[in-house]
Amino acid sequence: MRRFSSSILKQGPTPKRVALIMDGNRRYARKMNFSHVSDGHAMGFEKLAETLEWCLEVTVYALSIENFKRSKDEVDGLMELAKKSFSRLIEEEELIQKHKVCIRILGDVELLPVDVQKTIAKAVVLSRNNKRGFLNICIAYTSRYEMTQAAKQVAWGVEESLYPTDVSEKCFYTTDSSDPDLLIRTSEEVRLSNFLLWQSSYSCLSFLDVLWPEFSIWHLFQAILQYQRDYRSIEEMRSSHFAEREKLLHESDMQCVRAAAEDSKSTVLHSVDSLIAEYKINHEQRIEYFFIDHPTKT
Repeated sequence: MRRFSSSILKQGPTPKRVALIMDGNRRYARKMNFSHVSDGHAMGFEKLAETLEWCLEVTVYALSIENFKRSKDEVDGLMELAKKSFSRLIEEEELIQKHKVCIRILGDVELLPVDVQKTIAKAVVLSRNNKRGFLNICIAYTSRYEMTQAAKQVAWGVEESLYPTDVSEKCFYTTDSSDPDLLIRTSEEVRLSNFLLWQSSYSCLSFLDVLWPEFSIWHLFQAILQYQRDYRSIEEMRSSHFAEREKLLHESDMQCVRAAAEDSKSTVLHSVDSLIAEYKINHEQRIEYFFIDHPTKT
């Protein structure tokens, strides 16, 4: 039945990139009368491991910066779980290499204990050359914090070597990741909780009435059906947005080229198109060189 349902869904558009807000671990622990909340989080990790068998590129909300405001016992439990989870990923190196999964971290890991940082670094390093599947883990992350840090880096970059027109989304943690096609939140909560606010602007949002540890392939199929129903309208909005953005970028490039020509007080011997092409090359080189020397903090 599962294989048949999957084959039916594949007849329509299917999301290539999925984002997950894995909500409901604490409520699941209470529902199951677990003695510790951390047991619910542990069950949530088990569910994530299962979910990774269904999707090739997944971005998960593992730990919000807001979580540090919880009780010391729970925060300590979350840190221990994070360390154990990444240690387990390291132990599964053979499986990771077999499926060529690349683990990427999105967030300010410097907010984490040093021992957790070291364990995370080992997991990232062992998978860094894999390209078939991607597991993007948002840890010590909120979208507002990400955007604030990006704005600070852009402002500093303009002081250093960038032009004001070089403002780029490359300052985001997700610079190496594509925006999610489908964003799923479990536990019936209808909000994004500071997760990928910028990147999910043209994503299909699916809010499911199920606690994360109880999430199944059938819930994923339900979300994909919603994605297929909304696909055309989302794509139309996305296409309109990018067409308008390209128009604005072209107008900005024209203004910069004209301003440069006026400042030089020289006769323009080349066509406007060739000048714009040259400007774009210089623009991309400035951004590339800046981020090689000053990579975004993750």
